[in-house]
Amino acid sequence: MTAMNTKPHYRTVWISDVHLGTRGCQAELLVDFLNEVTADTYYLVGDIIDGWRLKKSWYWPESHHAVITNIMEKAKNGAKVIFVPGNHDEFAREFVDMTFGHVDVRMNDIHTTADGKRLLVIHGDEFDGVVKYARWLAYLGDTAYNLAIMLNRYFNAARRKLGYGYWSLSAYLKNRVKNAVQFICNFENAVAHAAAKRKVDGVVCGHIHHAEKRMIGNVLYCNDGDWVESCTALVEHKDGELELLHWADMRNMAMSYVTPNSASTPASLGLGRLMSLFRTAGDIENTGKPQSPRIANTGAATTSPVGKTA
Repeated sequence: MTAMNTKPHYRTVWISDVHLGTRGCQAELLVDFLNEVTADTYYLVGDIIDGWRLKKSWYWPESHHAVITNIMEKAKNGAKVIFVPGNHDEFAREFVDMTFGHVDVRMNDIHTTADGKRLLVIHGDEFDGVVKYARWLAYLGDTAYNLAIMLNRYFNAARRKLGYGYWSLSAYLKNRVKNAVQFICNFENAVAHAAAKRKVDGVVCGHIHHAEKRMIGNVLYCNDGDWVESCTALVEHKDGELELLHWADMRNMAMSYVTPNSASTPASLGLGRLMSLFRTAGDIENTGKPQSPRIANTGAATTSPVGKTA
């Protein structure tokens, strides 16, 4: 993969819904994005690691490990990294208002752009009634979604043999099914309404795997999309302008899937060991002693969740 002539630098980058630990995760494209783009601040807006899937079966190829390593290196080298856990990596919510591996963990955050706009940053699962009130249905939906992603993989393998580029069958179906379209609309309106109640100028979220940037009433609604179907990120330019980047299109390449035979971290490590590695990475000083977790100074606007979360 040829590198871009000049690596773009942004004031802020938001990514979410990476779903590391699943076969549908486009980790290689994300590593490429992280290698080619730099920023002062990175927001990880939830569902970075898919704890739901890892509890069922262990899948952790080298490309997934490379995503974590890349992010931790950026934090260690001075970039500000803020992690807002989602429902799939809710195991990290026990670390809210702490810092580990130079990464601040927050339930939500208020980001101020270069031109003075205040943006509420949340994952968004608290506005999903299925996740909030019917977790068994959410797990069932997650299974169905992963089945669609698996079919999508075979579908695109056939397309590649015929000389066609990547096309997301799952995204197409989601955007054509009436109930799914209505759910997205209801979700966006609910998130924008919550942001208006917080008296902010806009909101950045993830959760529904649908990249969007538009005004809803007086609120700028931004969804940074995902790294399963669309491979999108929201970025802030140095003047405060926000833009959605569609990385697969920008790189002019078909999305690739990691094959099941790729080298994986042994399952015996377990999810607890993974969190331990994530928690301590980058915290070892030259003395060899790990730093103690510190309380992040998040300010009054960021110390409590927007709503009850699953």
